[in-house]
Amino acid sequence: MRKKVVLGALVGLGALLAFRLYGALWGSGGGEARGGPGGHAQPVEVAQAERTEVSENVSLVGSLRAKQQVDVAPKVGGRLVELRVDLGDSVRAGQLIGRLEDDEIRQQVRRAEAALQVSQAGVAQRQAELENLKLEAERYESLQRDGIVSSQQAQQIHTQVRVGEAQVELARAQTEEAEAALEELRIRLSQTEVFSPIAGVVARRYVDAGALLSANDPIVLVINLTRMVTVVNIPERQLVKIQVDDEATVAVDALGGEETKGRVVRISPLLDPQTRTAEVEIEIPNPTGRLKGEMFARVDLNLTLPREAIFVPREALVYRSAEPGVFVVDSEVAHFQPVRIGAADGDRIEAVEGLEPGQIIVTRGANLLQSGDRIQVPPE
Repeated sequence: MRKKVVLGALVGLGALLAFRLYGALWGSGGGEARGGPGGHAQPVEVAQAERTEVSENVSLVGSLRAKQQVDVAPKVGGRLVELRVDLGDSVRAGQLIGRLEDDEIRQQVRRAEAALQVSQAGVAQRQAELENLKLEAERYESLQRDGIVSSQQAQQIHTQVRVGEAQVELARAQTEEAEAALEELRIRLSQTEVFSPIAGVVARRYVDAGALLSANDPIVLVINLTRMVTVVNIPERQLVKIQVDDEATVAVDALGGEETKGRVVRISPLLDPQTRTAEVEIEIPNPTGRLKGEMFARVDLNLTLPREAIFVPREALVYRSAEPGVFVVDSEVAHFQPVRIGAADGDRIEAVEGLEPGQIIVTRGANLLQSGDRIQVPPE
């Protein structure tokens, strides 16, 4: 019996506490909303909706490489007898890098020069013979007019003149052939010396002096560090917003995040079917040479022109019946205001529609409010 009395007392006490709590929250009128006259004010923090400048950016990563880099290689094969540069050396455009053995080719050049001289002598001989035949033909024409020789004899000597002319032309063609062969050998001889096609720095040495090389086997890698490039992969949704000559900000971790301005120089017209991205090449000036090949780079690209928009703190955004909105403050009363949200910028959200600049909105504590609640802002 005593247990029933105690239980009844506890139930009554709980009902009394519930009634008082209900009155504190909803007011003494019974039908008023929370926060009505005389009701409890919810402690919250507020902020002002601001109109600020915004632009859409995309952040990507890539590796730096020199815009100009060339594997310097000979056009002919042979043994490398001299290598004049080493790793890290600066070279000029046209500077001699190395030399291949050339004894055999030099001997072939001397033989070709001698053959050319023989051919030129043959031309002179045939030319002299032709001159004699022409004089003989003129004499026969005179004798024919005097009736001393027949026309048949005169015709024979003219035929010999034409044969002589053909022999001269043949000798001249043989001479041109000999000249071409000699020039070809001289070109091959010049190709035993290997020159740098660009100015830059030796970034890699592939062989040492004494190595036996085939044609096009690289000797050294020369790079020009005055301009660097990086290639990044842009998703197709953002690719359409990028144009050639757009500015990019490049930060290099190895240099403490130092930022350098670059620009878009090439955009691939073909997307990777697996990743749905396309390659975009960005060029970065490097006049001091601080940037090095294969350094890790972070690239920020501005996708749109700056525009003005209204932003609110992210914590001010609430959802009521799946509809986004904020609580606007009017005379210490919070009213739910639906908004259409846009781009995110860090801890801020763009309010595309539904707010005006300067309106006071609830930030911290917004999730605990209902429309019409009275609020209390702590003093600053």
